[in-house]
Amino acid sequence: MATIPPEALVLPAAERGSLQQRIRQMVTEGVLSGRFRPGGKMPSSRGLAAHLQISRLTVTLAYAELVAQDYLAARGRSGYYISDNAPLASELPAQATRVEAAEFGRIAGRFTGGRGVERPEDWERYPFPFIYGQADPSLFDHHNWRQCALRALGRRDFAAMTADYYERDDPLLIEHLLRHILPRRGIAAREDEVLLTMGAQNALWLAAACLLGPGRRAVIENPGYPGLRSILAASGTEVLAVDVDADGLPPEALPKGVDVVFTTASHQCPTNATMPVERRRALLDASARDGFVIVEDDYEFEMSFLKPVSPALKSLDGEGRVVYAGSFSKSVFPGMRLGYLIGPPGFIREARALRLMTLRHPPGHIQRTMAYFLSLGHYDTLINRMRAAFRKRRQVMQDAIDAHGLTVAGQGGFGGSSFWMQAAVDTEDLATRLRAHGVLIEPGRPFFDPAREDCRHYRLGYGSIPHTRIAEGIAKIAAALGGLSGPVTTGLMPVSSLDLRAHKP
Repeated sequence: MATIPPEALVLPAAERGSLQQRIRQMVTEGVLSGRFRPGGKMPSSRGLAAHLQISRLTVTLAYAELVAQDYLAARGRSGYYISDNAPLASELPAQATRVEAAEFGRIAGRFTGGRGVERPEDWERYPFPFIYGQADPSLFDHHNWRQCALRALGRRDFAAMTADYYERDDPLLIEHLLRHILPRRGIAAREDEVLLTMGAQNALWLAAACLLGPGRRAVIENPGYPGLRSILAASGTEVLAVDVDADGLPPEALPKGVDVVFTTASHQCPTNATMPVERRRALLDASARDGFVIVEDDYEFEMSFLKPVSPALKSLDGEGRVVYAGSFSKSVFPGMRLGYLIGPPGFIREARALRLMTLRHPPGHIQRTMAYFLSLGHYDTLINRMRAAFRKRRQVMQDAIDAHGLTVAGQGGFGGSSFWMQAAVDTEDLATRLRAHGVLIEPGRPFFDPAREDCRHYRLGYGSIPHTRIAEGIAKIAAALGGLSGPVTTGLMPVSSLDLRAHKP
């Protein structure tokens, strides 16, 4: 078998890991793709090191690990060879023709076409990212999260990491949720009333799938969470959008004959309005009188830093009429995808069975890592750090908004991580113009009922932008608005008086 020349080996990009990891990946990908066949002789460690211009020791260590993984075999003084036991590349011939999805008439459902909030994938490269819901690396506790993840990888937690839980959840995480997280919302629950989910979106989907379908009617808030509208559209449910006001969803505006009412009572999405306790009780009274179920999406309750957090609707529920959805994804990091549902045992039993059929359970390693992060106090420390940072950023943003005469449509009085803004222009056009100058905003159109679209609102998040850049970013927004609407009608400073030099992201 011929020797594999060093030139056939090209290191993957640097972001793929350490040099040793990249060497191992380079070899395994060559084996799995069929380029390197069993029996093929690898370049010597000295020859490969010289070709890659790296240390010979690094190559030797990588080769040793590949031997341990049975990708390579060491043959005395002869060198290293592709192992006879290495995974074989697929021998199936390439498919000559492919059927495009548009021509594949067997698709029974259509799930594309819904409008959501869009942002560029490289948003973090923009100097003024006023976007919502992304983790800030300057605030996140990398060290302690890593330590908790390593602990969860240990032998003691091997079963929690590797076992199929079937319909069960990690008992350590459930225990901490019941004893520490839910009591902060005034909620007392039992194990059979809790189900872990893959974030709030999955929680809402499970709730909708169990409670709704063709022939049933649901109320959502307008403006409201676009992801929920997409879920309900796919379920065949009749959706009724009810306008919110400064206090959130008004119970007196609810139509008769509905089955489920969805609400974001603590921080209304996207206006940030907090529903007063009196209105919460009125909503519960309407639920008991008219027979509908309430699904409470309690996102961002941890970010109530201006006033004490209001009690959850679920905490006021004495008849089991509220299904409560919470999530760790916004408060820790969104890529974790870990949330929970709280509801009556019968509902949780059906939701658990549905989860078993679709994704079985959230990954055990993530569950156990989160359990340690909570139990060791790191979660509380992170939340306190975020509250302090968000309080400062919010004040800086409020001052800048006031200084430039921008219009706040809804900011809430309890905190959160964004402002809901209003303008006299099409904010999608505004967003396009601002992007060229390194500024990202979120146009408001996707939040509204498609039958009553509104293009005059936009959201400004402050969770992902340093406080030192907020004022300059707001000034650029004001300048762009002045250029679109004219300083006379908007009261904004003219474009010429502000620096709108293009930022290349």
